[in-house]
Amino acid sequence: MVHIGDKASRTLTLTADHVESFARLSGDYNPLHFDEAYAATTPFGRLVVQGGLTTGLLHALVAMDLPGPGTVFLSQNWRFTAPVYIGDTITAEACVLSTHASKPVCHLEVTVKRQDGTMVLEGEAWCYTFSTRTQEE
Repeated sequence: MVHIGDKASRTLTLTADHVESFARLSGDYNPLHFDEAYAATTPFGRLVVQGGLTTGLLHALVAMDLPGPGTVFLSQNWRFTAPVYIGDTITAEACVLSTHASKPVCHLEVTVKRQDGTMVLEGEAWCYTFSTRTQEE
């Protein structure tokens, strides 16, 4: 059971191995993630990680920490506000804004920040939590 104001966070340092693994899974081989010469010509100035790695930390946070096991996203509304570079340590945070009176549904404020405090993602999400109790319980 979650309550308004509950908070949780999860931190991850993103490496070139994460970028390569995500590309193998998703097919996202954008040169922004792999071609240093190309990335240097963009406003980013260097290699950035795929956005899916940034949002993936939010998926882990919701599924494992708040609300926790058995939880899925119903909807997400977030925006990327700054790049995440290979080697950055990011921290995803969630705070419960509201809960439904008769369903295991909650509304979260979500953010992701780099190690220097720069906000890289902000937004909101709605989640549903299935019971994780077994039939025998």
